[in-house]
Amino acid sequence: MHTAAKLYYLEGLSQVEVSRKLQISTASVSRLLARAREEAIVRIHVAELDEIDEIGDRLRSALGLVDVRVVETSDSGAVAALSSQISLLLKSRELSAGSVVAIGWGRTIQAVIAAGLPKIPGVTIVPTMGGLDETASHFQINEFVRIAAEQMQGQACFLHAPSLPSPELRAVLLRDRATSRILDLWPKIDVAILGIGDFQNASTNRDIVFGRHESERVVGDVVRHYFDAAGHEIDWPGHADLMAVSAGQLRRTPLSIAVATGSEKLRAIIGAARSKMINALVTDARTARLLLDELEGRL
Repeated sequence: MHTAAKLYYLEGLSQVEVSRKLQISTASVSRLLARAREEAIVRIHVAELDEIDEIGDRLRSALGLVDVRVVETSDSGAVAALSSQISLLLKSRELSAGSVVAIGWGRTIQAVIAAGLPKIPGVTIVPTMGGLDETASHFQINEFVRIAAEQMQGQACFLHAPSLPSPELRAVLLRDRATSRILDLWPKIDVAILGIGDFQNASTNRDIVFGRHESERVVGDVVRHYFDAAGHEIDWPGHADLMAVSAGQLRRTPLSIAVATGSEKLRAIIGAARSKMINALVTDARTARLLLDELEGRL
């Protein structure tokens, strides 16, 4: 019971992940968590809004970001709450027709887009990179662009190119008019909505090879630009051919929002903030508290 409660409440694992780790059914996990609450092993504390704001302010200062939005919510309402904060950030930029919004990929991005983005008629929606050689739905970045454009009443611009082409194919793509249009829009991005990759657990790293020393340093990536815990970029063979918005372009983006939750993402979130490829973070209170513990040396 104590182990299940620790994994769920302190380490941020879902009930499904806890059941797999402990090799028990999800129903058993649910019963153990209920017993932990009944026996006061776990006490549920609903944070006041002032406390949530304070956590966000402390985290913003500690990470050197321009904005941090923290949501305190149950698992069932987390996605809607995260999406709501992204909508508020988008509205704060006073975007209008012709503004450029870039979309990343991943499970979290897929979920928050499905929950809904605000109507900002006339905006241009672009992908942050080419397609990945993956079949799972959370890798389909052009589809995310289409959905986002439909929700926002904007114009979708698709990139029909692989994220990691050969040097020969990349040279051809750069001469393609449709591809060039996307590349010309990347320096003009007003807002980017991005995920943060956890290098150790990502399935998309099999086509990227680091040297032994470099692989030990990597903690995460933003749009396949990999970095260490201090935010220093780590180059890899083929990086120069990556068909994606550059790290420099992300650093010059007025609002580059990362959406990330979970204890497994702590070092990646910190590294991403230090890399300056993101300047805003949307997360949940559990992750925010763990981040503060990590940054303040309490973990």
